[in-house]
Amino acid sequence: MNPFAALRDLVLAAIADEQAEGRLPADLVLDRIDVEPPRDPAHGDAATNAALVLAKPARQNPLQIAERLAGRLLAQDAVVAAEAVRPGFVNLRLADSFWLDRIRDALRDGERYGATDLGRGRRINVEYCSANPTGPLHVGHCRGTVFGDALSNLLAFTGWRVTREYYVNDAGAQIDTLARSVHLRYREALGEAIGAVPAGLYPGEYLKPLGAEIAAADGDAWRDLPEEGWLPHFRKAATEAMLALIKDDLARLGVHHDVFTSEAALVAADRVDEALHRLEQRGLVYTGTLPPPKGKPIEDWEEKEQLLFRSTGFGDDIDRPLKRSNGQWTYFAADVAYHGDKIERGFDHLIDVLGADHGGYVKRTEAAVAALGDRKVGIDVLLCQLVNLMDGGQPLRMSKRAGRLVTLRDVVDEVGRDVVRFIMLTRKNDAPLDFDLEVVTQQSRDNPVFYVQYAHARICSVFRNAEAAGLSGLDAASLAEADLTRLSDPGELALVKTLASYSRVLVAASRSFEPHRVAFYLFDLASAFHSLWNMGKERPELRFLLDDVETTKARLALLAAVRLVLAGGLGIVGVVPAEELH
Repeated sequence: MNPFAALRDLVLAAIADEQAEGRLPADLVLDRIDVEPPRDPAHGDAATNAALVLAKPARQNPLQIAERLAGRLLAQDAVVAAEAVRPGFVNLRLADSFWLDRIRDALRDGERYGATDLGRGRRINVEYCSANPTGPLHVGHCRGTVFGDALSNLLAFTGWRVTREYYVNDAGAQIDTLARSVHLRYREALGEAIGAVPAGLYPGEYLKPLGAEIAAADGDAWRDLPEEGWLPHFRKAATEAMLALIKDDLARLGVHHDVFTSEAALVAADRVDEALHRLEQRGLVYTGTLPPPKGKPIEDWEEKEQLLFRSTGFGDDIDRPLKRSNGQWTYFAADVAYHGDKIERGFDHLIDVLGADHGGYVKRTEAAVAALGDRKVGIDVLLCQLVNLMDGGQPLRMSKRAGRLVTLRDVVDEVGRDVVRFIMLTRKNDAPLDFDLEVVTQQSRDNPVFYVQYAHARICSVFRNAEAAGLSGLDAASLAEADLTRLSDPGELALVKTLASYSRVLVAASRSFEPHRVAFYLFDLASAFHSLWNMGKERPELRFLLDDVETTKARLALLAAVRLVLAGGLGIVGVVPAEELH
């Protein structure tokens, strides 16, 4: 249960009573009415903007509306204080019993605590990672991959039907380059001295095993053929091998996509032509010229006619080319077909997770989806900023030719999957993120993933000690019946209130497509728990296990609920909750 949604229902009921008595008009729009925690906790547990929203359409003084609503809300059992304050907010203070009941909610709902039907079963496609299949994933791919996967978990938990998709860019010139690079390694495996890798080819050592594998299987069958004879075979073999390598990297990170869509397959099936034909039928394709790129000297610009998409009709800055001067489709044309394919598969909403260097694709992609979906299918293009990989505060150079910790696999092997996933969500996706290898391996409050895991592990240790002491009835159903009125210390109530905000955080994170909010919340919940733990060291009467069995059971009920939420939130982030830390 979302306590703030429940309080909003009380506010709406008070407004309905006002309307029934003729104090407020009957035709008011109530969508913008919110109940949220106040910025200053001294103002109470919750505040509503209802009077401010209603004042103008009701043609009444907002403070007077707030005073009437405060009087009605004070009559509710859950409300112990209601105050109207300028310019028209109503601040509410809630009974301890209201918060303590949230412990019972968590214990009774179990792993579904905090789940909502926000998505109402609508179908959403989340495309993320989608690195070119030219080599293993590197650290630069990591953030968007974790972000997209955690976002998918979050959306599924809040009522969406989620499809996780990887778009395989296997139709472009980079695949020809990959094939030529593998052929070079194939010749090397046959004993040819290849010298330095020519400029323009991929120099990676990761291509040597594939070259050797082809040599072992086919001998010198491909060595002396002209390029057109061996290129198709090497394109196919290289793409399949690199995609298998990428899937293995993703598995190490705990990421599994539902769908892998091949660009080459879309092109071969004439889906690009079909998508462009649909746009042409709507008068959205024409032959014309574009102005020179901004900032480019005019003498370097050659004006030429091109096939263009009228993307400016859908909010883009300029119309976009669909064909190159050599007659080949542009990358954007293939992207149009790909998004058209997703629309045809019946998704209600699309999300593309891209790197920060793809900022120029946002408006054109939005325009293509609006055109192909008749503005009925929404899309959000979410950009993930760079990750600054560091060690002890010193930057690590990211070079395919050099050093350690270039690949995603290297980083996961060094610090662990859970650390990588959590740290990638410790900043909003569009803000730069520092990933310091020294900090993330420390067992301290400065390491957020350790701090959260430590809270979960500490609670597990309390329950092990309780079992060792012979306490029974430690299951969730039994603890839900404990006398929770014994939880009266401010530290205990602060932990309960943080626990109770879980569902609200999930709703806000889902609506804004911001899974980092879950990681932030878990850190706050862990902080509230650790504070209570430390108080028990100084004040023995606040320890979790006492001779007083009823108080012990009440505190164990609280801890069981906190453990459940920590595990659930970590599950959304994609981290396995630790039961012990060494």
